[in-house]
Amino acid sequence: MKVVGRGRELALVRSWLAAETGGLVLCGGEPGIGKTRLAQELAGHALALGREVVWGHCVETEGAPAFWPWRQVLKAAGAGPDDVLAHDAEVPQDRFRVFDAIATALDRDGLVIIVEDVHWADQASLLVLAHLATQLRTVLIFATFRDPCPAVADLMRSAVRIDLHGLSADEVAELVGPEHAAAVTSLTGGNPLFVTEIARAVGDGTWRQDQPPRSVRDIVTARLARLSPPARELIKTAALIGRDFDLDLAAGASGLPISVLDEAATLIDATGHRFVHALTRDAVEASLTTAERRAIHRRIAEVMTASTHYADVARHWNACGATEEARVWTIRAAEDAVRRLAYEEGARLYRVAASIEDSCEVQVALGRAACFAGDLAECVRAAQRAAELAVTPEQIAEAALVLEAAPGAGVNAVATPLCDNALRHEVSPATRARLLAQRSHLAFYRGEQHRLDELSREALGLARRSGDDRALAEALHARQEACPGPAGRAERLVLATEMIDLAHRTRSPRGAMWGSLWRIHALIESGELAAAQEELPALALACDRVGGQVPVWHLEVVTACLAQAQGRFAEAQEVGRRAYDRMRVIEREPASGAYFALQCGLACHLGVSEDGLALARHFHDPPPRFHLMSKVTRAFLLLRAGFPEEAAEWYSRAGPVREWDLPAFFVVPGLVDAVLVTSGLGLLDDLAEVLPRLETFRGEHAAGNGVAYMGPVSLALGRGQLALGRPAEAAADLARAVDEASKAGAPAFAAEARRLLATALRALGEDADAVQRTADRAIRDLGMTAFTTTELSSREHEVARLVTDGMTNRQIAKRLVISERTAQNHVQHILTKLGFSTRSQIAAWMSTRPSTPADG
Repeated sequence: MKVVGRGRELALVRSWLAAETGGLVLCGGEPGIGKTRLAQELAGHALALGREVVWGHCVETEGAPAFWPWRQVLKAAGAGPDDVLAHDAEVPQDRFRVFDAIATALDRDGLVIIVEDVHWADQASLLVLAHLATQLRTVLIFATFRDPCPAVADLMRSAVRIDLHGLSADEVAELVGPEHAAAVTSLTGGNPLFVTEIARAVGDGTWRQDQPPRSVRDIVTARLARLSPPARELIKTAALIGRDFDLDLAAGASGLPISVLDEAATLIDATGHRFVHALTRDAVEASLTTAERRAIHRRIAEVMTASTHYADVARHWNACGATEEARVWTIRAAEDAVRRLAYEEGARLYRVAASIEDSCEVQVALGRAACFAGDLAECVRAAQRAAELAVTPEQIAEAALVLEAAPGAGVNAVATPLCDNALRHEVSPATRARLLAQRSHLAFYRGEQHRLDELSREALGLARRSGDDRALAEALHARQEACPGPAGRAERLVLATEMIDLAHRTRSPRGAMWGSLWRIHALIESGELAAAQEELPALALACDRVGGQVPVWHLEVVTACLAQAQGRFAEAQEVGRRAYDRMRVIEREPASGAYFALQCGLACHLGVSEDGLALARHFHDPPPRFHLMSKVTRAFLLLRAGFPEEAAEWYSRAGPVREWDLPAFFVVPGLVDAVLVTSGLGLLDDLAEVLPRLETFRGEHAAGNGVAYMGPVSLALGRGQLALGRPAEAAADLARAVDEASKAGAPAFAAEARRLLATALRALGEDADAVQRTADRAIRDLGMTAFTTTELSSREHEVARLVTDGMTNRQIAKRLVISERTAQNHVQHILTKLGFSTRSQIAAWMSTRPSTPADG
């Protein structure tokens, strides 16, 4: 039958195909409005142009396997669904490997993918659709849905939407003739399916204008009544299987030959195993009595005993009232969904199983599925319910292990008492090791630093003795977390080696990835940048084997950090931004935190970028343990960007230095940032408090978890001593900093240290020209733009240099042969122009400037 009333939509279809570009098109409307017909027209035009077209259908019943529409699409595209979807998951982010694998399998120029009825799709399938819409640039995806469909709101960010409406009276007349048009339009509201069905009735002579059908259901019921009893029975069985039904299953459950369907051509489409419309199937099902439904569902379930469509089998057992069998098959379906990484569907099915009969085991499984789906509220509820239902010590422990420690306080407030309660019971050594590791993580996030050593040490000892690889991996993570900073670095290197050995023994790419990351982080903190660089290929191999976006992000973050540390600034900027863009759509907090830290590192030598300033002013609220660090680093970026008042405001929020409690892995970088801020703002009392705390780390390097490198500690000590007017102490520290940065392979920090050393030497009355020239040469070669831009005139620059050398206004006047009043005015102009308030700020600022002004 010809397409009527869709001229505008057909024109759009042709334009999309002619453009030869990809994208997601969402086609919505009420049932029977013509969405499938438009999709068929799209497919026909595409095939005529030589394009490949593949279809996927979401089903209205709850029994479809996870990723069902995409399994159909992959199969139609010649990609084995089981191969593409076969991925294990150790953490929630692993699911992105599946999404990437699907995108790779379907990334073909000119491919057209049609997915029908996405309002029935499981949540995992919708996530795939959203992922493909942003990843496949040359593939056209046409998805249909019924209104209302809440999922469409999320998809609209990367889609074009068209809505189909009823036909006009003139368009209806083209289908049923002018004599019936008014009556049919009034009856159907122009719904094309209803109009088409009436047109068929007009054609076969069953239409009576004085007794018109009130719905499509009436028409289908009338047609069903005209079938023979065998055909009617087989059609009823097929309807309970679904709109798409397996012919052999329908025949087996009804006990009738498939051939009896020949007389049902008006109900079944040309494929022979699909109802012409979902409303047709609905109408057949509605014609059944309750007893008929239960009997047919039982026969279908009995025939499907060997099926792997577990959810479908569960649906049929449940529909016939066999709750015990329904629960067994529902749990199988949930396990299968989670195994296929369709966590939302797995959680839904576990909820169904719990509604039939609850248990600790079901709630534990539900909690884990919800955790992997990112539904923390559901995870917390399941853990609490599992603890209520737990009877044995092992069950109590499993309930406590459902929740994972997290930066926020909400989950930890529930997880901590569950874990403490479980530790009071006698459990196996491996289980106790896992509980202790969990409690150690909770202590880390709760700020209970004093408990980390004892908890993690006991967890690791038990895990090693138990011989349980899972417990050992979890205990190694906990112990690594409990060994922060320079004091724990040697042990972290040992733990990294043990994790890598465990990964090789258990063939765990993720374990190898963590071991490599821990080793690289420790090497960067040691100032062994070249050695850390040599570890990158092993990390890249492990990340590639793990697959997905998060491991690549880890690799890119540490690669950008090393590039920044070694003075390859363009690479650091490019890789760092790519990492941020990759991760922020997955987990915003770690993406922003790592990129924020990198911006601080780059600001030391390049000045503050637009990204850095945007993060400084609009950085999201970090986890509680990073609140203090965030305030200090924000102040640093704002100060370097030339906004001292904003910087002072943020720094003031950090509170008194004596009350500071910096994050364990970021104590040294945090103190270095504090030196940069206090010296730059002229907060000399605070600077005098910070320096003794930093002094304990002399000889170390400032780096935290491989996100940014801030140079040798001696560099910050020297800068601080210089700002406090102690040039002799500054010169000693800065000479060490030159040596330490050079040995580390951090040329930009060596150049910065030389620049400051020249200032200290001049203040001591010593010759600094050679040191200055070496510094300036490196600054130019490395492109350290923060040191090659000046806002001062030649005379102002000269005065500022003398201020840096510690001269008073009177001494400056004598040196330059000007009046003391003129010297005072020059100093005031410099303070005003730079937004400073003290002479020490001028000295700190000049330490990052070239030896000659831009106009000189």
